[in-house]
Amino acid sequence: MLPAVRRSPLPAGQHPGGPLTALAPMQDVTDLAFMRVIAHYGAPDYFFTEFFRVHAQSRPEKHILRSIDENTTGRPVFAQLIGEDLAHLARTAGELLRHNVAGIDLNLGCPAPKVYKKNVGGGLLREPAKVGEILAMLRATVPGLFTVKMRIGFEGTENFDRLLDLVNEHQVDLLSVHGRTVKEMYRSDVHYDFIAHAVSRVQCPVLANGNVTSAARAGGILTQTRAAGVMIGRHAIRNPWIFRQCREQLSGRPVTRISLGDVRDYIERLYRATQSPEIPEGSHVNKMKKYLNFVGQSVDPRGAFLHDMRRAQTEAELFSLCDRHLMAEPDREFSPEPYPGVIARPNCETPADGVDGCSLETITA
Repeated sequence: MLPAVRRSPLPAGQHPGGPLTALAPMQDVTDLAFMRVIAHYGAPDYFFTEFFRVHAQSRPEKHILRSIDENTTGRPVFAQLIGEDLAHLARTAGELLRHNVAGIDLNLGCPAPKVYKKNVGGGLLREPAKVGEILAMLRATVPGLFTVKMRIGFEGTENFDRLLDLVNEHQVDLLSVHGRTVKEMYRSDVHYDFIAHAVSRVQCPVLANGNVTSAARAGGILTQTRAAGVMIGRHAIRNPWIFRQCREQLSGRPVTRISLGDVRDYIERLYRATQSPEIPEGSHVNKMKKYLNFVGQSVDPRGAFLHDMRRAQTEAELFSLCDRHLMAEPDREFSPEPYPGVIARPNCETPADGVDGCSLETITA
């Protein structure tokens, strides 16, 4: 056991003493507009930005900076970096620390081949020595909170303990663990036993990530792993009330019931929040389909909403089908869990060669 070290305290959660919740960073999803929509229905304790790409020519992307500088949700925002060049990671971290960030987060988990083939994100899990150099440099650069999001390995888990020991050695303040390997992407079962192992081995708090589908499921995962909290990604797209429901579940209060009418309101709010004069109507409808691929998993067990939604071409067609499927029985419950066999496939909404690393198109459920 390593000796205890002094770490900067994490920002307080909204339920003092209770488990933490965080919105997972997702490219092309967790922008300022989405954070605002999520906060309307019940913000997580922590937000994490889309990753800032770091290389010789990079500068912090302006649209991601907006999610920090113009954030009025009242919740802390951590800025996530992805890269492997020490000097440019240090430069970018320094630039971001001039903004109102809660801390700096390092991406060691993105499983997109386009990313790991550049030896960044999840690709770095193959090289613990390189990870150690990056962690040492960022720990020396960041005077406040320094956090890491990682998977349990690249193809196997042979480096997992060494990586966890590096987290201790370099005094990481918060570790988020997605319980799959890079090569498992989002397809396999989540290995919660590995998250539990991380909890027992590292000295900092751990957030459990992977298939946190509902408040009830979050409670089970926390019992199994003894993690300090949960990080939720695609299921917050499906159900933006999930963070509020988690706080209710984990504090012993009744969990808010969501109706199909509530979901109709969410879709309208999300559509307007993400709308821009520069985006043609058809392109915006297609962008909305990527979100609705997840929402539709809890609308009906046959996938009829998804079938019709994928064929909408205009705003009028999109909201007409929403009214048909959601407002015929507006008081019917929106399923807390995805219906079995109803599959999200957001990658079908855009050409494959346009897919960006760890973007919405690469995430299926």
